[in-house]
Amino acid sequence: MAGTIPREFIDEVLAYTDIVELIDSRVPLKRSGGNHMACCPFHGEKTPSFSVSQPKQFYHCFGCGASGDAIRFLMEYEHQSFVEAIEELAQMAGLQVPKVAYSNEPQKQAPEQFELLDQVSNYYQHQLNHHPKSQQVQDYVKQRGLSPEVVKTFGLGFSPPGWDNVLNVIGAGDQKKIQTLFDTGMLIKRDEDSTAHPNKSPWYDRFRERLMFPIRDRRGRTIAFGGRILGDGKPKYLNSPETRLFHKGQELYGLYELKQALRKIERIMVVEGYMDVVSLAQFGVNYSVATLGTATTAEHLQKLFRLCDEVFFCFDGDRAGRDAAWRAMNNALSVIKPGKQARFMFLPDGEDPDTMVRQKGKAGFEAEMDQAMTFSDFFFDHLMQQVNMESLDGRSKLIDLCQPYLEKIQEGAFQTLMIARLSELADIDKASLLPLLGMQSASNVTGAPTVVRGNQFQSSSAHRVKGPAPVKKAIAYLLQHPHLAESTGDPGRFSSLELADIKIFIQLLDILQNDPNLTTARILANWPDKKQYQFLSSLAVEPLLINDETAISCEFNDLLQLFTRQYQQQRIAQLQRNERQQGLDKLEKSEYLQLLQALKS
Repeated sequence: MAGTIPREFIDEVLAYTDIVELIDSRVPLKRSGGNHMACCPFHGEKTPSFSVSQPKQFYHCFGCGASGDAIRFLMEYEHQSFVEAIEELAQMAGLQVPKVAYSNEPQKQAPEQFELLDQVSNYYQHQLNHHPKSQQVQDYVKQRGLSPEVVKTFGLGFSPPGWDNVLNVIGAGDQKKIQTLFDTGMLIKRDEDSTAHPNKSPWYDRFRERLMFPIRDRRGRTIAFGGRILGDGKPKYLNSPETRLFHKGQELYGLYELKQALRKIERIMVVEGYMDVVSLAQFGVNYSVATLGTATTAEHLQKLFRLCDEVFFCFDGDRAGRDAAWRAMNNALSVIKPGKQARFMFLPDGEDPDTMVRQKGKAGFEAEMDQAMTFSDFFFDHLMQQVNMESLDGRSKLIDLCQPYLEKIQEGAFQTLMIARLSELADIDKASLLPLLGMQSASNVTGAPTVVRGNQFQSSSAHRVKGPAPVKKAIAYLLQHPHLAESTGDPGRFSSLELADIKIFIQLLDILQNDPNLTTARILANWPDKKQYQFLSSLAVEPLLINDETAISCEFNDLLQLFTRQYQQQRIAQLQRNERQQGLDKLEKSEYLQLLQALKS
């Protein structure tokens, strides 16, 4: 998408959208004072703490912190992409999304590719039930215990014997269609000198005599296929090649079906094969996905962690399985954020998710999941097997092995706890360990622990949101009544104030003065610092002690005067220090006298 939908159109869509009507159609709301309330749809609760404001076109949960505008609600509640959310809101408003929105979107570059692949998928599904040579595949499907409903849900099909079924049925002699089928990986172009294929056409079908698994994108459109051969042919599994629509490092088999089956996704399991996903769904474990012939990538994990807080990896317990798990762990290091967890489940020899769920059922399988290794246990267990923990040299080597991985973890509680665990295992105090990891402890002016890399200080608490009440109150007034920014004058005069959160206040003033028509929802949607988002979103719906517009304006002006006087006092103190140390020049003396006079007035 790359931000190609014009900002003006996004604002227009939101202007036509009533967030109360939108959310109420999905989560029944009850009016409470000036807002509408419900039990939060994003976390379990018995007492409503989910507030929706009609004037602000914004929602916020005081329990879990979920907040946003209509676009964000559709993305979080219905797991839509940004483009999908815009399209749905535009459709509700009777608006047409500008074509520029799709300049980087494959669906608008090549709609015929999606259409043809869906035709191929339908053709394969029909052949599964009607082709005279599909009995072996039908028997295999029944043997795996798959119901007709599951077969239909996943769109399983059969690619018949022969070199030119898709070529002739879907291509139908149309050179443009044939070229499109080649571009999407359904056809192969044989070498001019090759005589290996009996048909005279330069094209032939990629998939023949296989159980077919359509791979779908986030909208359910077919973008590729996987095929399993049932005889002795090679390879056992064959995937579509990389194409304009299909990138293995970005797509996950079964993700679309998972999102269709579950409104609330609490966890997702990553398995290794298509049939594992389908079989698990047959037994009620309908929250699994599979990678597509590649290791789990950081892009895969980002996609999964946007949907849920806990991701399980299920691998064989042999060397190959543990190596695959380690690659997944390595890619997860930079992706795991506060509140997100990754766990690793290793299966006994000869077992796979399919056989285990058949033997133990859903409850038994999920009981095994509950015993899965935590991220930290797997991480340290894997590295400790490479050293002798009984020796000083071994523990020293463990620190060296851990160092490059720990650097990848985002600073915060998780990294701090991982370092603390390494401190225990290596039997070294944390203060001595940090320099060995290229870090050192320090304290900022508020006493908060900080990690220092080189000469740059980075707060491990990310952002301290507990500022003085006046600044916090002023920010709340601006968020809930943006028009107050019109009469504040130059916000730069507060820039040297030594108050927590004053920079946020100044930034908010600057944004509103440049665009005085912004709503609360749009201010937050475009706020550049995501670390401050929760702080601001909670203030945006925090009940104000006064509701009268005139009274609010007066109190806001009083706060501005307070900040001005604080600046004056701060500047006077600074000039007094300068006078004692080095004296004041003529301009500074004049400024000093003016400030003293201003304080007296």
